[in-house]
Amino acid sequence: MTGFADNELSRNGFLGGRVQLWQPLAGYRAGVDPVLLAASVPARPKDAVLELGCGAGQALLCLGARVPQLSLTGVELQPSYADLARRNAAANAQPMEVFEADLSALPEPLKQRQFTHVIANPPYYKPGAHSPARDAGRQVALGERTPLAAWIRTASRRLAHRGYLHMIQRADRLPDMLTACADCLGSVEVLPLAPRQNRAAELVILRARKGGRADFRLHAPLILHEGARHERDGDSYSPQIRAVLRDGAALPWP
Repeated sequence: MTGFADNELSRNGFLGGRVQLWQPLAGYRAGVDPVLLAASVPARPKDAVLELGCGAGQALLCLGARVPQLSLTGVELQPSYADLARRNAAANAQPMEVFEADLSALPEPLKQRQFTHVIANPPYYKPGAHSPARDAGRQVALGERTPLAAWIRTASRRLAHRGYLHMIQRADRLPDMLTACADCLGSVEVLPLAPRQNRAAELVILRARKGGRADFRLHAPLILHEGARHERDGDSYSPQIRAVLRDGAALPWP
């Protein structure tokens, strides 16, 4: 697959314009989910961060914009998106190394490294669970090819002792995530993300720690939007979520 031509891309601002991201007009376009994922990571300067399936680099670049002096590394299956991630890193003046690889067959140099944090926003749908996308890149981003357990197993292998995995996924995939963590990660916490008050959570952010021994914690849902329903044009994010999306604030865990 070749890279994207300039006329196939749009440039979009995130974190109030602090991050500028080139994205394909017709392919997979990142939304708020990777921003929320990045905001949930308690990274500190000089930590090493690996993203599995980094796409065009949104989550890593948003995390790097919030926390300075991180060592950022991404793994991306699709060469055109890996190339775009490198382009976006350069455009945002953030050093970032991107490997083109299947996460279940990482290159040897990457297998020799360990990371303080691993983050991931895996495809949300099991094979056959959604309508196929017309665009191949979008189809790969949304439809699971590599089992969710393999994402968690790979993350565990690349984490340093006491390092953290953060993963955002559909709420109905939580049983799969917990089962996969049972043999390799501990201190599991789950933060449900509900669209509005009195609505079921549609997404969850999972936090797990290599070598962790704390009891499982299921936090109260984080409410994304104000009001019981969408009643007007424009966003209706809660002040806390607006601060994350617009100002680059961290997402505090309860």
